[in-house]
Amino acid sequence: MKETVPMPLDVKLINLTASALMVVFVVMVLGALFNWASSNPAFAIRGIAIVGEVEHNNAVTLRANVAPKLSGTFFTLDLSTAKRAFETVPWVRKAVVHREFPNRLKVKLEEHKAVAYWEGEGESLLVNSFGEVFEANLGEVEQDFLPTLEGPHGHSAQILDMYQSLKPIFAEKSLTIEKLFQTGHGGWRVTLDSDALIELGNGTTAEVLARSERFLKTVTQVTSRYGRQPDALEAADLRHEDGYAIRLRGVTTLVMDAQK
Repeated sequence: MKETVPMPLDVKLINLTASALMVVFVVMVLGALFNWASSNPAFAIRGIAIVGEVEHNNAVTLRANVAPKLSGTFFTLDLSTAKRAFETVPWVRKAVVHREFPNRLKVKLEEHKAVAYWEGEGESLLVNSFGEVFEANLGEVEQDFLPTLEGPHGHSAQILDMYQSLKPIFAEKSLTIEKLFQTGHGGWRVTLDSDALIELGNGTTAEVLARSERFLKTVTQVTSRYGRQPDALEAADLRHEDGYAIRLRGVTTLVMDAQK
């Protein structure tokens, strides 16, 4: 049987030293290559390709506005910094930045889609389809009509959800919500495009919708008693337990039983 002869300690030390020197050499070579590539003009960012549905910006203006904020080469550019730079551009909601060898960036942009104006925290504020408040030039809004939403800070998504729930049931009576306001205590108030003010009261979405539907199902019948149409409405208060109060042009009445 052949016996294995232990390797002498000095030989082991020589092998370990050689391996360590090789690792150090490789690291130094890679570091030198990286430093060379980092400073080589051939790898300086020379092009930015913009993809995605961009309606309020174009590739030329984006490059002009963002390029001065970018520093570094293909290897050293910080993608997080580049992402934030693109997301500071008006109307840009989200940016995804990728490198394209040897000296280009590919940026996929998502723009805000304005669905409402936002009132109460400053000027030039809009609400996007995600219920997020953003700032933009209101003159660039392309839609002919957008409602106005208002309420406590951080409640924009909830208020947008309520508007989207109320809009179709009011539209059935040819009534258009111009503004939806949520009070600091959670109450809801609607202003129509005819300037009529409707107090919807507090409660869950289901409770507010139930009161609104009861009102809208009977308001035509009530207004017709006075020879008027629903567009003659000046104000309504749905916070009464057994009915609602309404005010018509020239007429004030209290309906205690909405079903009569």
